[in-house]
This record gives sequence, structure tokens and C-alpha cells, in this order.
Amino acid sequence: MSVIHWLFNAQIHFGSKAIYWKEIIGNIFGLASALFGMRRKMWTWPVGIIGNVLLFTLFIGGLTDPHQQTKVMLGQAGRQVLFILVSIYGWQKWVRNRDAGSDSLVKIRWTTTKEKLQIIPTVVVFFLVAYYIIKALGSWAPFPDTWIFTGSALATYGLARGYVEFWLVWIAVDAVGTPLLIKGGYYPSAALYLIYGAFVIWGFVSWLLIAKKEKLAV
Repeated sequence: MSVIHWLFNAQIHFGSKAIYWKEIIGNIFGLASALFGMRRKMWTWPVGIIGNVLLFTLFIGGLTDPHQQTKVMLGQAGRQVLFILVSIYGWQKWVRNRDAGSDSLVKIRWTTTKEKLQIIPTVVVFFLVAYYIIKALGSWAPFPDTWIFTGSALATYGLARGYVEFWLVWIAVDAVGTPLLIKGGYYPSAALYLIYGAFVIWGFVSWLLIAKKEKLAV
């Protein structure tokens, strides 16, 4: 058995329940990416992308494997694709900042009023369009699925831009995602969401202090 085949199909069995190793490994990579992000390390992006690929194959697994016990979650699967796209944007932006001789890969700050007026309407339109697409595709929980999809995209974009608010968006995503994942049978992912919940509070406080420090240094 090849390493790739094992990675995508290996399971841990607990009685009648089975958990895929790719769910565990993918979420570990996701948490590692968040830790790198809090410290403004370039590894944030490639590590996160690897985790996204693994989790994408997990959430669509029921479409190709009728024996998979967990539900197909199109919003969760779609957000992994969106994560990858936004992560490529964030990766390139941080590289440009580094090559431009910036003191850090990204400057941490709160969004301006002008930025809020641009971001909020865009997010509302994005949510509505995503909702009808996800619902039409047959998601069993379209509204929370869409929020997780939209909030995750917004948070990843915020990380790329260095917005302090991105941690608050993650808290809102975790609050919806944890019970949804439990209901869908993705127990390791739900457990990690609880860990994320504690971590994002730490990350928010950390970035809040950095933003104050960097504002005073201007």
C-alpha cells in the first residue's frame, strides 16, 4: 500500500465508528498553520494548504464512498478550496512584503472605516450567492454551512491583510462549526474546533497588543 493510498483511506475504528487519519492529520496541519499565522511566519500558508487538501477529500468522501459514515458537507469542502485560493493570495502578499524590505511579513492593525464599508457589503453578497449555490447542491444544513464557508474566507483574507478582526470572525465560525461537525459525525474536527476556540482568543489578545505597539511606533 502506497503512502498516498494509506493517507487517504486509513481509518481508526472505535466499535462501529471509524475516523479517517486524514481528518486528524488535516486538522493538525490547520492548527499548526494558525499558530504560524499568529507568529507571522511564512510557513502559515504552505502548512495550511496541505491541511486544506486533506480535509477537502474528507468532506466530499461520501460522494465517492457510499460506506463513509459521515455526511457530505459541501460548504466545508468548498471552504477548503477557497482556503487554498485565499492562502495563495496571502502567501504572495507576504512574500512581496518581505521582498520590499518590510520589517515584518504583515503589519497588524484594525480595519479602517473605509475598509469596513467595502468589506461588509461584499461579505453580504458573497453569503447570499454562496447560500443559494450550497442549498441547490443539496447541503443538509445550508445556512450554517454557508456561514462557515463565508466566515472562513473572510478570516483567511483578514489574516493575509493583518486585520485584528480576523480572530473575532474565527470565533464566530467556531461557534457554528463545532455543533455542526458533531451532528455530521466529524468528531475529531469538532474537537479541534473547541481547541481553536481557546486558541483564537489567545491569538486575538496577542494581535491586539501587537497592533497597539505597532500603532505607537508609527
